[in-house]
Amino acid sequence: MRRRRKGSGRVELWPQAGLLLVAPASTLLVPNSHPQLDSHSCLPAGSLPTADLREEFLKVKAMAQVPVNLDLCPSTWEPLEPAQIQKLISRSQEAKKFAYCPYSNFPVGAALLTQDGKIYSGCNIENAAYPLGICAERTAIQKAISEGHKEFRAIAITSNLKNDFIAPCGACRQVMREFGKHWYVYMTKADGTYDVSTVHELLPRSFGPDDLKKSK
Repeated sequence: MRRRRKGSGRVELWPQAGLLLVAPASTLLVPNSHPQLDSHSCLPAGSLPTADLREEFLKVKAMAQVPVNLDLCPSTWEPLEPAQIQKLISRSQEAKKFAYCPYSNFPVGAALLTQDGKIYSGCNIENAAYPLGICAERTAIQKAISEGHKEFRAIAITSNLKNDFIAPCGACRQVMREFGKHWYVYMTKADGTYDVSTVHELLPRSFGPDDLKKSK
């Protein structure tokens, strides 16, 4: 599975003052509004911070060195074998042939793998009353749910896009999230090449059934 990594976030602060800090790029070290800082949160070249700023930075540096105990991410289902991936993609391509899309002319197919190894396929089905159309991913998921399956390992999605990987819409991502965050989404091009992410990667900081159980 391919993971995208953000920048290292290495920040060097006035080495002549003995200040060096390595922190995530998203960490806010100094307010932009400080009178001694310009719009890029940097002092003029060769300048030294004031005593109070040095003290604040030393505190931040000390905090950065304190070990932090992080909660482990819930286990993700085991990655699929290459043969399983190809079978799932093939089934999604077959499903695409049945797409009913006279308005968008954008056929999509999906194939959903349940935890016990069954595959349910689906295609997009449009309607003259546009909001009533349904995506291929949700068609496949609803078919599986109607047959008693609620645990999924992966879903493959395909379209006629040649230069881009087809990605699920926001509504489909939320429906996927309903049945877990840590299963795989294979997004393909027309030639069968794919990119893969977990549901959690496609919909971070999501809302799901567990949130409704939290104390109010």
